[in-house]
Amino acid sequence: MEIVTTIRREVLTLPAAHLGPDNPLPPLRPLDETHRIEDRDKAGLPRDMARQIGYAPLHSLLPVPVRDGYDRDREPRPVDALVIENDRLRATVLPTLGGRIASLVHLPTGRELLYRNPVFQPANFALNGAWFSGGIEWNIGATGHTTLSCSPVHAARVPAPDGGEMLRLWEWERLRDLPFQVDLWLPDGSDFLYVGVRIRNPHEKPVPTYWWSNIAVPEECRVLAPAEEAYHFGYERRLRRVPVPEYDGVDRTYPPHSTYAADYFYDVPEDRRRWIAALDADGHGLVQTSTDALRGRKLFVWGRGPGGRSWQRWLTEPGTGGYCEIQAGLARTQLEHVRLEAGSEVSWLEAYGPFDAPPEGEWSGALAEAETRLETVLPRADVDAAHAAWQPYADTDPGERLATGSGWGALEVLRAGWKLPGTPFDETTLDEEQTPWLHLLRAGSFPEPSGIRPPGGTLVARHWRDMLETAPATPLTEYHLGIAQWHAGDRAQAERSWERGLRHATAAWPALRCLAVADQEARNPERAADRYARAFDDLCRATGDEGGDWTAVTAALGREAVEALLAVGRTADARSVWRRLDPTTRARGRFRLTEAGLLLAEGRREEARAVFDAGFEVADLREGDEAIGRLWSALTDEPLPERYDFRMRPTP
Repeated sequence: MEIVTTIRREVLTLPAAHLGPDNPLPPLRPLDETHRIEDRDKAGLPRDMARQIGYAPLHSLLPVPVRDGYDRDREPRPVDALVIENDRLRATVLPTLGGRIASLVHLPTGRELLYRNPVFQPANFALNGAWFSGGIEWNIGATGHTTLSCSPVHAARVPAPDGGEMLRLWEWERLRDLPFQVDLWLPDGSDFLYVGVRIRNPHEKPVPTYWWSNIAVPEECRVLAPAEEAYHFGYERRLRRVPVPEYDGVDRTYPPHSTYAADYFYDVPEDRRRWIAALDADGHGLVQTSTDALRGRKLFVWGRGPGGRSWQRWLTEPGTGGYCEIQAGLARTQLEHVRLEAGSEVSWLEAYGPFDAPPEGEWSGALAEAETRLETVLPRADVDAAHAAWQPYADTDPGERLATGSGWGALEVLRAGWKLPGTPFDETTLDEEQTPWLHLLRAGSFPEPSGIRPPGGTLVARHWRDMLETAPATPLTEYHLGIAQWHAGDRAQAERSWERGLRHATAAWPALRCLAVADQEARNPERAADRYARAFDDLCRATGDEGGDWTAVTAALGREAVEALLAVGRTADARSVWRRLDPTTRARGRFRLTEAGLLLAEGRREEARAVFDAGFEVADLREGDEAIGRLWSALTDEPLPERYDFRMRPTP
């Protein structure tokens, strides 16, 4: 039989914002993740669910940097794409953006099965900041959107079980230090895209694991999933069990019926097939199903409230339709992490394709009809068989390389000597980010950089911390060692390392900033403000009028310093920092908001209000952040203007 599946490169041209540089300051503060629940909500939960909610929640982003350098100035820019296609489906994958499937088109009908975002607009939704909406994204690491949302992954051609070709994506997930792969293939004549996923734990100890496949679909639909109850989570941070489909007098399986953003984690019975579908009014749409290892199913809605509408507009072009997300994960909810034993792996198979079924009517009847039709077009046994057929191919060495990801996996493989068949992390992928750590690994010392430059990122896993502890105690080594100790929870020792490094440091600002954060965490805001002021003064002396890497450093440190100084009423010092920021930095929306707060603190209320009236956009406004509304309320009793209303919960 002739195999007609093809894989090819393409370049898409999209209105795209500029990603900009990563934040060069280490993220020392505890993770500000909205998906937390109160202890009272854990009572009465299934025992395994309660255990997994409490199992190793992520407290830090280290060693991953924050990505907050993006803007909202969209212009046509090229985006690399890989297209896998048979005679029935065409999937467009973005290897430089986390391997996202941006589009899935059913060729006989010409229907786009996903919500395809016509622009690339980063927003602050990923664990580390930059994220964009649309398509199918692969979320690994910890509760939230993956840190790889806007990062490249490796890609290559691989033989498929049916004799054709698969598109393999793989990368090293740095929060949990785990390699993973995603294999995409289209059997000849199939209406379904098969996706084989594997996560491996090469370590000698168990590791918490997390996975959710997030599928954006047009929100004018009804979502079907085989459940009579769900766990509802809103931005009030409460988890409660609710009936499906109707809750609080409203059928919540229609996304437009909700007012506020919310998650509905469907409680799929153990013996039921795992699937979820989104169908329009005519009964056309997308279905996702999987082998049983991917047990969870979820609906996310933005809601029809002003905040939800604002976020929808924020993430795309005005006038385009809204979207919701249907999702599938390793646990019942996204609040949970699953234990992956030492030396083990977990794998499953997903299938995505067009689906037709009556969306209306009584819930149990609609589900029964949909399940009957799903069994007809893709029997459950066929999905299990496809998974079994794929597993021997998961270890196959990739062929032609189609995209290159990061060098972090190569560094870890060199360190540990692991053999990871199917996902080679070649030494050729190492770059300047890994170079000093490779030197530490091979020579036992951390090299001093050539010339004056920011200190770079820090590795914090136990093995790297041990190497830093035995390396010659240079100021740069003490700086990195302190960050690794801080991540490990040894804050007293971290502060001692930074203080030792300060004694002989040419540039004092990196360690001073770390010590300032430590003061804030210890609830000593006055000393924190003093250290921030000293750190910013030192940075300005070191850099002078230099731009480049220093612009991002000055902006990041300046923002933190202004906030710390305002917190203790040192408005004159805050103004001094503000004046030394680059004019282009001060013009950014985030800094316009900071300026309004500074003006208010100085008693210049009318000028602060004028900042709002002139208009600004905080490109990196965080999901659930209500800072704009709080500052507005301090200025006036007037209702918050729609352009600034991103509230995702009822007003308290």
